[in-house]
Amino acid sequence: MVKPSTEQRLDSLTVKVEELAEAQKRTEQRLDSLTVKVEELAEAQKRTEQRVEELAAAQKRTETRVEELAEAQKRTEKSLAALADEHKETRRQLGGLSATVGYTLENEAYKALPALLEQDFQIKIRGRLDRDYIPDNTGNEIEVNILGRAEQNGKEILIVGESKSQLSRNDVDTFIRKKLKRLQGVHPHLFPILVTHMVSDSKVKKYAEGKGIALYKSSQF
Repeated sequence: MVKPSTEQRLDSLTVKVEELAEAQKRTEQRLDSLTVKVEELAEAQKRTEQRVEELAAAQKRTETRVEELAEAQKRTEKSLAALADEHKETRRQLGGLSATVGYTLENEAYKALPALLEQDFQIKIRGRLDRDYIPDNTGNEIEVNILGRAEQNGKEILIVGESKSQLSRNDVDTFIRKKLKRLQGVHPHLFPILVTHMVSDSKVKKYAEGKGIALYKSSQF
């Protein structure tokens, strides 16, 4: 067997060295590529962390805003509660004023109606007119603002009346529904009366009289 010469061995070694150099070069290229990818990942991680910080800051601002809105809502609710209390007090005062006006009108009517009823309808009041309770046709008691027994042409009748500061046709219907119909059958001879300071329109008087109800204004007292 012929041994390779020194030159051949050197050539072979040179080839191997070149191959190793190529391999080293490829390794370095892969390392360079890997380094680039690692740097890209690091940048991506940095951007992610920055975005997380931005989101955390935005979340903090949102929470702060929610707290501010909650405080504003609480202040609004307190203000509304205060307004509700003021409105309730105003309604109470207006209710008291309305009741006072109503009672004043009724008190005037108690004094003036006996003479007016005798003059206009030949009705004579027995005793006096007053505000009182009487039983209805269901056995329950109802309050009547103007109530009194009277006589008309030898027949005993019951005066049943109500006062309104301003009278409307709807008030006439309410009086019929809530008072007169509930007293029918128990008190057969009713004489209904409405008294008011003023009417809501010119047709109210005719409407009430068409329902068989006598209507008087305080200006007649």
